[in-house]
Amino acid sequence: MKAKPKATRKRTSQKRAKAFTGAHALLLFPSGEDQKATLDLMRRFSAAVRYAYNRLLEGQTREDLKQADGSLCTFFRLNTRYADDAVMKAQALLDSAQERGEDPRKVVFGGRRLFETLKRGHLSGKPLKEVKREWREKRQGTLYSRGDKTKGGNLNLRLLVKEGALWLRINLGDGSYAWALVKTGHPNLNALLQRAYASLPYNVELSLKDGKVYATFTWEEEPAPLVATKENGVLALDVNSDPYHLALALVSPDGNLKRHLTLSLEPVDRAKNRGAKELVLWKIAHEVVSLALEHGVAVATERLRYLRKSRRGDGSGRAFRRKQHRFAYASLLRKVHSLARKKGVQVVEVNPQDTSTIGMLKYAPQLSLSKDVAAAYVIGRRALGFAERFPRGYERLLRDQSFRDHAQGFYASRVQELRAKRSAESNRYLRRRLSQELERAKRHLSLLSSLQGSPGSQEGST
Repeated sequence: MKAKPKATRKRTSQKRAKAFTGAHALLLFPSGEDQKATLDLMRRFSAAVRYAYNRLLEGQTREDLKQADGSLCTFFRLNTRYADDAVMKAQALLDSAQERGEDPRKVVFGGRRLFETLKRGHLSGKPLKEVKREWREKRQGTLYSRGDKTKGGNLNLRLLVKEGALWLRINLGDGSYAWALVKTGHPNLNALLQRAYASLPYNVELSLKDGKVYATFTWEEEPAPLVATKENGVLALDVNSDPYHLALALVSPDGNLKRHLTLSLEPVDRAKNRGAKELVLWKIAHEVVSLALEHGVAVATERLRYLRKSRRGDGSGRAFRRKQHRFAYASLLRKVHSLARKKGVQVVEVNPQDTSTIGMLKYAPQLSLSKDVAAAYVIGRRALGFAERFPRGYERLLRDQSFRDHAQGFYASRVQELRAKRSAESNRYLRRRLSQELERAKRHLSLLSSLQGSPGSQEGST
């Protein structure tokens, strides 16, 4: 049975996102002096990022901070390009905190987990030394230089081939250079060499881990020509934590459901380590993109958003936290997006608001779908530009005064019950959970009380 769309379509233009690829390598320093100078430069650059972050919070501009006679170049002995890159890294951290809804003044450089571990002071001996070493490496072990085609690929951190070996020339900021041998067997090594020979731009970031210096090279890929677009329909995805799987819905251009299936994500949990988890996620991403290519359709997902992780003591409950922290939502969607763009599959991201609710209440009973597949179907229709109409049955139900009186009575009694339980509960964590349930019940009661006339339609936009 097919659902007949009764809504208008909205055509929207969507810019293709940039696709980046890269390679990782270990740096070997033949000279101990070069390694020492590089580590000192990384320490100064990391301090400059922290300094720039605080100045940005105070309202200073990037142009003022990167001046040759400015504080970054003067205090930290950096050239103007390093100073500009430090400000750029600081601005990226500031933007990230604001997007996640966090207070940017509470950002902890080096990681909050390590900071809290050190603050508790419960470690001693070798474990304490290891945590301190990791803290120093994360806080002081960063150096970044962006690529520039007009500067031979990268001005400060440049790749050069000498005597059949790949070397990284590190500008120390005072006119001198350090040299490091690039050791890697990464699959993208040949592509990196081609960029180095052709003087094409590539970004370089150095990081310190376990006393060793690693380099990450990244560059922007030329977008592949589109071979699968939403003109032929979309393959919509919905990632779910319980049950832990990926729901897929193949939606035709007219908004009807052609096919649906689910891919289990339980193998991600069973993977032994992080590397194995990444391999499983990439395998699933390949399955999704291959299915989209098979049908010649675009991939539609929710717009990537930050999901706040619950913490112990916030009243969420141990079982819920366990499910939430294993949830590979953003990681999987990023892999699908990256692979799709490389294969020439159009990626459409939509507003995730109310997709699960609409799917559960409208399409799950109508088409006998699970709530997760129904949510994926709503994502697909929204990606194609369809606006959902409110089902007539629910509209009649909400206009029924006896039903509304019954629902209001239910939530009013629920509010009283939760208040009594919270007053009697001595455990502060359980009391916090009861407070959250009480606030939800109050919101539902307030919504029912405010219903006037005909409920409006829920419209989604791409």
